[in-house]
Formats: sequence, structure tokens, C-alpha cells
Amino acid sequence: MAMLWKFMRVAKYSKTALSSKVKVRGIPSHSRHSSSKSVPSDFAASAPCSNTVELLGKSYPQDDYSNVTEKILSKVGKNLHNRKHHPLWLIKEQVKEHFYKHYLGRRGTPLFSVYDGLSPVVTVQQNFDSLLIPQNHASRRKEDNYYLNRDHMLRAHTSAHQWDLIHSGLDAFLAVGDVYRRDTIDNTHYPVFHQMEGVRLFSCHELFSSIKDGEGLQLFEQGHRTAHKQECHTMEAVRLVEFNLKQVLTKLMTHIFGDGLQVRWVDCYFPFTHPSFEMEINFQGEWMEVLGCGVMEQQLVNS
Repeated sequence: MAMLWKFMRVAKYSKTALSSKVKVRGIPSHSRHSSSKSVPSDFAASAPCSNTVELLGKSYPQDDYSNVTEKILSKVGKNLHNRKHHPLWLIKEQVKEHFYKHYLGRRGTPLFSVYDGLSPVVTVQQNFDSLLIPQNHASRRKEDNYYLNRDHMLRAHTSAHQWDLIHSGLDAFLAVGDVYRRDTIDNTHYPVFHQMEGVRLFSCHELFSSIKDGEGLQLFEQGHRTAHKQECHTMEAVRLVEFNLKQVLTKLMTHIFGDGLQVRWVDCYFPFTHPSFEMEINFQGEWMEVLGCGVMEQQLVNS
């Protein structure tokens, strides 16, 4: 059973586009807890010729879906979140420090691995299909995404790596990166922004070990889907995961913004989590959305 959360860009993101988290054995990294292999910006991309797009050392044949622009290509590979002392790097490091300090595994090492060097070029299958996003979902439209061709695109969210990371065998991780959506530029929107998301999977023991007389409690049942749970999850499990999820994220936002933060939770819908929530914080007298989260669809984990 798994929970997932994603921090949005500080300004709100397009509701038409998607919001949305992962586990994988064998992702190359220098250590168990951090993987950062950035591509230098001068190697990132070259202007598309008539038939192919050259990006991150690979060639992608163009077709009727190709719509990535030279301007956007010039942004790929800058990896601002990995540039030391950049504001995005500072926020990333602050979040990492919080998770490394407060969430430890059995051997006293950080529970969450961090992946901040994954390629922004993904397949359509990674970006949509692996997350159970329907074929007719509005978030797939060419008008909202940057496609290299029918099969490859610039990721629209860091959740594009979720299935691969889960499949590799990770139980808890954070994924950080630049994402791309065809937004109209204004004071709260830009076609390139950054996301961080987290995933944690629970075993029955991990979830219920701290509960008195919890030996008889179970993660799964053959039940019915309601507004509060998936058909395969017990209500006891969902309540504990939801409590853990909201507690973790409230502590993180308090760590970032300070004590006295006003927080509220709003029920919402994502294709890959149920139940799903958005967190809003009170900023200058207005409620501002800062993240989306939820209990990962068991079908996604099982796949």
C-alpha cells in the first residue's frame, strides 16, 4: 500500500494540465540516497532539423506530433535545481535535510532515496499510461504538452518516473526535476517549472506495528470503492495512511514556512491516487495550493 505527494510550483499550475508519485531496483547512483547526474546545458540540445530533434545526446525522429520549440529545447539540461546556491537548489536541499533527519530506516540511514538527475525526456507510456491516465484525458493534448514525436515527450510531471522507480524495488523516495507544459506565460505560469514528489510504500507490519492489538488488522480486503477508499483497501489501513501522509506534509510545510502556518486540506481527483487531496496554505490572506497527494492506486503498484 502506498502514499504519494507532489509539491507544485510555488505559483499555481494549470488545472487543465495534470497534477500528480514511485519505486525501482537498479537505478544507477553514487550512493543509496542520492542520484544526481546532470547533463551540461551546452550539450543539452541542438535546434531541430527537418527530420530529427537532437536532445541530450540522442536523436528523435519528428512526426505529426512533434511540437517542441527551439526556445524550449534551449531550456533542457540547465538543471537549475542542481546548481549550488540557486534558489531551487536551496529549497531542494532544505527538503532533503528534513527527510534525512526525521525519517530513518532500521539501520539509522535515511529512509528516502533522492533522484534529481533523471532525464526529462520520457515516453508517452511513462508520462501517461503507467499512471492509469485514460487515453481521452485532456492532459494528453498536444496543446498542453511538448512532444518530440508520438512516442517521446518532455515530462509534464515528475510522476513520469514513478512506475520505473517502484518497479526497481524502492520503498520510499523523492524525485526532483524540471517539467514542461505549454502554458501561456503570466505572473503565475511559465512553460518550464520544477516539481518534487515523494512516494512511500507500506507493509502490513510497518503500518500497524505501533497500533495496540494491531496484529489482526489487514491492508487489503475484497470490498467496494467509496469516496474514502479503494475497493481493495481496508478502512483501517486507509485512515492510517492518510493520517501519516498529512502529518508528514504538514511537518514539512511548517519546516519550510515556519510555525503558525495555516493549513487546510481539499478533496480532489487524480487518476493515480484515491482518495486524493490538495494542501493549501494561507499566504497574505489568501489560500494558495502548494501540493497534491493521495493514496496510490493499488493497480499502479500491482502492475
